[in-house]
Amino acid sequence: MIIAIANQKGGVGKTTTALNVSAALAFMGKNTLLVDTDPQANSTLSFVEDPHKYERSLYDVLSNNNENIKEVIVKSTIPGLDVAMSRISMAKLEAALLGDIDSHYRMKEALGKVKNKYDFIIIDTAPTLGLITLNSLVAADAVLIPIQSSYLCLEGTDDLLETIDKVKKVANKKLIIIGVLITLHDKRTNISKDVVERIKSVFGKKVFNTVISKSVKLEESPAYKESIFTFAPSSVSAKQYQKVVEEILERAKN
Repeated sequence: MIIAIANQKGGVGKTTTALNVSAALAFMGKNTLLVDTDPQANSTLSFVEDPHKYERSLYDVLSNNNENIKEVIVKSTIPGLDVAMSRISMAKLEAALLGDIDSHYRMKEALGKVKNKYDFIIIDTAPTLGLITLNSLVAADAVLIPIQSSYLCLEGTDDLLETIDKVKKVANKKLIIIGVLITLHDKRTNISKDVVERIKSVFGKKVFNTVISKSVKLEESPAYKESIFTFAPSSVSAKQYQKVVEEILERAKN
């Protein structure tokens, strides 16, 4: 199953979710590929030892039909998890593909060459609704939407849902929303409780039962090239992301 983790708002825990969902799947024995499409390359920097020694990245694959994605997939620091690497050059992709009739299908074509090797492919998307995210939605079976537990949490969500609907109509009829994940939640504040109710009123049963709390450990773990499961295995965050993945697996069956 290919799952794109998407929300055009930055700072909603998108990369944190991509890192820890893919790590949890790998620890559960699932062959997993994490595809980093973000020009900031935070997923690559977090899980790949010395990524700068590699010459090519996902940009080369998506901008050139003759390149094979196998050439930019490397082993991560986690057994069973591979990473398709990103670089700042991904920011040039939109300009490079301008006018190409197949520009929205490049990711789908690239992943088609390796998807049979993996049980799950997790795509960490850029915080925009540009061509990179569109490529990810066209290639994906499902979208996971992280939404921060804050006052302006639903701002821009209409644009994302509209984009998903357009992709379904034009390029990927099977695309589903596998779930909405509430992140960066501070249960001590009244505003956070109100926000959770607002999100549930909009998305209903699509909202995961598990909520991801604000956590210093979650913020620190990527700096040590670790997931939360090895950095702080007994933490609340580790238990929460484990439960999220169990929910994903349950929903993937249906």
